[in-house]
Amino acid sequence: MSYQATNPLADEFELGLDGPLTAYWLAFLRVVTGWWFFHAGVTKLIEDGLAFTYGPAYMQQMTGTALGPIPVWMGNNLAWLIAPGVPLFETLIGLALMVGAFTRLAAFGGVIFMTLFWVGNAGFGHGLVNSDLMGLLLFVTVMVVGAGRYYGLDAIIEKLALVERHPKLRYILG
Repeated sequence: MSYQATNPLADEFELGLDGPLTAYWLAFLRVVTGWWFFHAGVTKLIEDGLAFTYGPAYMQQMTGTALGPIPVWMGNNLAWLIAPGVPLFETLIGLALMVGAFTRLAAFGGVIFMTLFWVGNAGFGHGLVNSDLMGLLLFVTVMVVGAGRYYGLDAIIEKLALVERHPKLRYILG
């Protein structure tokens, strides 16, 4: 039991976001998020190749969701794009995150996927906060902090002459 009269938290306390623990954590978060999507995509590729028919079928059944008739139309008319696109883009997004290359672009793709999953599932039986929202927040975090710069290939890519000449490319890196 402590009998210290002063509050130890009253002194200056700072968690340095530029410290090594933060770098390790962001790299770990990026790799785990990447593995999650890579695994989801590559297993679909192994099982069905580029003929992942569940994606369009899932969208055709989304009649009562917050997205209205849009996913049903997409499932009926864009099945040729959705069937190969879901496993291919999940795999590519996951791979890019794991190696830390084009991290912001890949995380933005993950944000699109997770937003569609979150709004599309829209049962919200447990409220607005569900696993789809948590996945969305993971991708947003990876994108906002530029997690590819922490032990990822983006740290190397950003030093290339092409990126030095065109600094706006850093918006898709990091």
